[in-house]
Amino acid sequence: MQRFQLSSRMGLHRPILEGKVNFPLCLAPMVGITHVALRELVREYLPAEAYTLWPTEMLNSRKIPKENLKTTPETMRSPTEVGLVPQILGNEEEPIAESVQRLIQWGAEGIDINMGCPVQKALKHNYGVALMGDPDYAAEVVRMTVKHSTVPVSVKLRAVGSTKEFHELLSFVLKIREAGANWVCLHPRTAAQKRRGQADWEQIKQLHQAVDFPVIGNGDVQTVEDAINMLTETGCDVAMSGRGLAARPWMMWQLGESLGFAPPPGREGMLAPRTALEEGQEYGRCLLRLIALCGQYFREDLALRKVRFYVRVTGVWLDFGNALTGVCAKAQDLEQLKNEVKLFFESPQEMCQRTDLRQ
Repeated sequence: MQRFQLSSRMGLHRPILEGKVNFPLCLAPMVGITHVALRELVREYLPAEAYTLWPTEMLNSRKIPKENLKTTPETMRSPTEVGLVPQILGNEEEPIAESVQRLIQWGAEGIDINMGCPVQKALKHNYGVALMGDPDYAAEVVRMTVKHSTVPVSVKLRAVGSTKEFHELLSFVLKIREAGANWVCLHPRTAAQKRRGQADWEQIKQLHQAVDFPVIGNGDVQTVEDAINMLTETGCDVAMSGRGLAARPWMMWQLGESLGFAPPPGREGMLAPRTALEEGQEYGRCLLRLIALCGQYFREDLALRKVRFYVRVTGVWLDFGNALTGVCAKAQDLEQLKNEVKLFFESPQEMCQRTDLRQ
C-alpha cells in the first residue's frame, strides 16, 4: 500500500472524554480477548501523543461487586493504563450502582453499557441486545447508570433492521441520549445477523448526521484502509475494530502515519509494516510479545488458554493460520509455546487483507 497523508482532523468531529480523545481508532470489547495483556500489546503500537478509548471484556454487573478487581482476569489492568472505558452488562440499579462506583475507583474514565450482545445467556436475563426491544426500559438502564456515575456513560448497540427502519434506531438513540448517554457506538448488524452479512455503514452515516453527539462506528474494520473508509464515508467520530485490530495491532501505527502522528514510542525512525510479508513477520513478533505479557499477568495455564484463543481468533488472516493453531495447541507450557512460535515464524509468513469473519 502507498503511504499517504490524511487530515489530522479525520473523525473526532465531537469531543469524547472532554476532548482528551485525539485519535480516531479504538479497540472493541471482546469476551476472552480484550484483556490487559492484549490491551498492552495494542497500546505499544499507539502513536506518540495519541489518546483513545480502551475497553475491557464484557463485565457482568452482578459479579463485579463481589470480585477482586485487581486479580480477576477480566478486570486486571496495568497501573499505567489511561482512557479505560469498561463495558458492563446489567439491568438492575443496585448492582449497577456498586459496579460503577467500584470501576471508577479502579480507574475507569467512562462506563460503557452493552446493548449489543446477542448471546442467549444475555437475552435470558434481559441484558445486552434484549434491551433494544424496549426503548423505555433501555433508557431507564442508562438513567440508573448515569445517576451513579461521575464519569461519562456510553452505549454500544446494534442495528434494529435495515435503513428503512432507521427511524426506530434514531428514536431509540434519542431516548438513551435523553437519559444521559454521552455517546453511542453502533455496530450496524441486527442481533439475528450476529457476525453474518455485511455491516451496514449507511446506518452509521445516517445516525451521525441526525444527532449532535459523538457516534463511534463498528463493523468490518479489518485493515487500516477499512478504518479510513469508515471514517470518511460515515463521518463517525471514531472507528472501532475488534478482531481486525487484535490481529493487526500495528493498524494504530499505520493510521498514525497517515494522520501525521509521530511513531509509537520506541519505534522512532521506523515505518509501519504494510506488505503481506511485513505484516506476517510483525504478527509473529506480536504473538511472542503477547506470550510474554500473558505470562506476566496470568497464571501459566490461563496464559496458555488466552494465547491459544487469540491465535484461533486472529490466525485466520495468516496463510497458514490453521497450522499455527495446531502448533500452539500442542505446547505444554509457555516456554515451549514461545520456542514453537519462534520456529514457525522462521519461515516467511504472509497475512491476507481480509477474511470471512463468520467463523
